[in-house]
Amino acid sequence: MTGWTFAFSSRWAGYLALTMLFAAVCSGLGVWQLARRDEALTELFKIDSNFDSNPIPVTEALPELNSFDESQKWMPVELTGSYLTADEMLARNRPLNVNPGFEVLTPLLLTDGTVFIVDRGWLPTGQEQDAPDTVPAPPSGTVTVVARLKASEPDLPGRTASGDQVATINLTTIAERLDQPTYTGAYGLLDTESPAATEERPAAVAKPIRDEGPHLSYAFQWFVFGLLAFIGLGWALREEYRSVNAEDPEERERADERARKRAAKPRNDAEIEDALLDRQPH
Repeated sequence: MTGWTFAFSSRWAGYLALTMLFAAVCSGLGVWQLARRDEALTELFKIDSNFDSNPIPVTEALPELNSFDESQKWMPVELTGSYLTADEMLARNRPLNVNPGFEVLTPLLLTDGTVFIVDRGWLPTGQEQDAPDTVPAPPSGTVTVVARLKASEPDLPGRTASGDQVATINLTTIAERLDQPTYTGAYGLLDTESPAATEERPAAVAKPIRDEGPHLSYAFQWFVFGLLAFIGLGWALREEYRSVNAEDPEERERADERARKRAAKPRNDAEIEDALLDRQPH
């Protein structure tokens, strides 16, 4: 079998199929990384647009109790009312810097009779119980709060809680628990409250780090891997062609020419040193 006839064998058809499959997988992973980057850029846009903007009344941002759009994430809203400390809850399984803890959820009864859930911050798990050692009290009486919006969370299968603890910040479930008209589209991460609490408040949520991640470079790498698969297939095809046609006069002439070029190629210091060592008697 001479010439390129071998390339049309079932063996090489299998090599081509495997290469195409590998390249398709690499391309899919590259597209997935690009989609992840788009998600990261969308989150960065929300941070840039909303986090440091001026607060607006909650009724303007959320005209209905179930209103919320993902583009409103981190948007500051202003609310006035009084905290319902007797109905305060703790969202469990909330790590901060790898430390286990809870987020303090305090319902705020607004002047129009509706309830808005305010996440007043994070507290570490206690030393001797599965709860914070102490929960700082919020301000009493009428208070003006600025909070940043976040969407209601879904229930997670298998995650449960009891007493004043909740497994997730599912606002529909919390609303049923409070049995009052409650905002179910979004809750708020506390930014400021006036008057301020007499006790030190739980740890506030920090502004997210502005980082889109390495998704673009990973996507480029996956696309390059897919391209290299075809380059490798071409290299293997060429090597087998040379081997199969080694006795062909034209191919032997080309092989001799490649050998002459390698011999004429300038050698670097390491290659010269290796050659000198090879010449020394053992």
